[in-house]
Amino acid sequence: MLEGIFGNKTAEKVLLHIYHYGESHASAIAQDFGIALTPVIQQMNRFEVAGVLVSKVAGRSRVYSFNPKSPLTKPVKDLIEMTYEAIPLSQRQKLFETRRRPRRKGKPVT
Repeated sequence: MLEGIFGNKTAEKVLLHIYHYGESHASAIAQDFGIALTPVIQQMNRFEVAGVLVSKVAGRSRVYSFNPKSPLTKPVKDLIEMTYEAIPLSQRQKLFETRRRPRRKGKPVT
């Protein structure tokens, strides 16, 4: 949907993934969407240079999230939100079915 605005499908997938999870790293996005890691990293770096995303190092990974200080973030997030809401629920569940946070040891599965 946003391919025409952002120039490629990878950009749309990166932003949708970060919108859904709040933050993410490149290998998770590449794995979830079945795309190569290099274009995901390049796209995330472009968004960081533009000020839309910020990154932090967590262990050996670089985790990206939306930049709360950038004036560009709100319009981009609004656009992503409209796209996200337009995806049918069944398709959204397939795209984002992987649990990201580890479960506490001994916690019952509900």
